[in-house]
Amino acid sequence: MALPKVGSIGEYIREQRQQAKISLRQLAEAAGVSNPYLSQIERGLRKPSAEILNQIAKGLRISSQALYVQAGLIEDREPPSDVITAIRADTHLTERQRQVLIDIYESFRKEKRAEDEQTSQNARPRHDSASDDVTLPEELRAALEPYAAASGDDNVTQETKEG
Repeated sequence: MALPKVGSIGEYIREQRQQAKISLRQLAEAAGVSNPYLSQIERGLRKPSAEILNQIAKGLRISSQALYVQAGLIEDREPPSDVITAIRADTHLTERQRQVLIDIYESFRKEKRAEDEQTSQNARPRHDSASDDVTLPEELRAALEPYAAASGDDNVTQETKEG
């Protein structure tokens, strides 16, 4: 694995701090580090440890994983989605609002992945049939029954006959 550019994490932290409208002094205090040390990190002169990155992430109210990825400590598993990119780019939200939206979105994605895995595990092979007719659920068939009876078996609606 290639070593990350030391300055890139500092630039990222500075961008996040500026977007959150937090001063260097405020972030240093929230993260429990000194002003000069944080300044050196932002300028690319120091490479922070994972613990310091975690403290900075808490001070910025962002995901520590985002900082770990940026610092090259972990690999990003998936490219960021357009939704997350849009949330991060929205200047009308506070950093805390952005993070809450991202957390909610990620929880929905995680839930969907779990459902997809469950579905694929329960999938059964389709039976061979001469037709490609789709079998509708009973509730849907019952709901559509009045419409099928009104149009007859010729599948032509009144609109089709007139137009």
